[in-house]
Amino acid sequence: MTDDDAMDQVLAEVGPRLRRVRKERGATLAGLSAATGISVSTLSRLESGLRRPSLELLLPIARAHEVALDELVGAPAVRDPRVRARPVVRHGRTHWPLTRQPGGLQAFKVLEPQRELDPEPRSHEGYEWLYVLSGRLRLVLGEHDVVLTAGEAAEFDTRVPHWFGSTGEGPVEFLSLFGPQGERMHVRARPKGA
Repeated sequence: MTDDDAMDQVLAEVGPRLRRVRKERGATLAGLSAATGISVSTLSRLESGLRRPSLELLLPIARAHEVALDELVGAPAVRDPRVRARPVVRHGRTHWPLTRQPGGLQAFKVLEPQRELDPEPRSHEGYEWLYVLSGRLRLVLGEHDVVLTAGEAAEFDTRVPHWFGSTGEGPVEFLSLFGPQGERMHVRARPKGA
């Protein structure tokens, strides 16, 4: 079903819903017309599906019936906003996705175990933000080699060769946010020799 088909289906269901709500409230077309200023013939055409609903028509009707506009148009229920993603382990790091839609800005909580790795800076299209929750995160960015501690953040253009990981002194927990180009790199990057 295309978006246009879905929209047409929602609009087709508005008329019967308007009639049901009006009858549940014991209102007549004449009474609703007096309360809204919309002609009886327009109200009748809306309820029979012969007139396409618009905000200019639906808002006064919703006000007159004292119902939310969503109830008149049958808007889908708002889904549970919680993200219940399972952790994924990649290259020894545990990632918890904090966003659920593919594409666009992606956010992850990451746990890097205590380990000493030789930095292998890489570059790719995109932009990345890091925020350290606990521990110490080593960031190699171009000529810079810095350590971020809890509460510190870094942002950088990922076209600059970069690497980040544990300092070797303990695990580090951090948030990572990146755009679509960075997503491709993080999901598809493979260590040398793999």
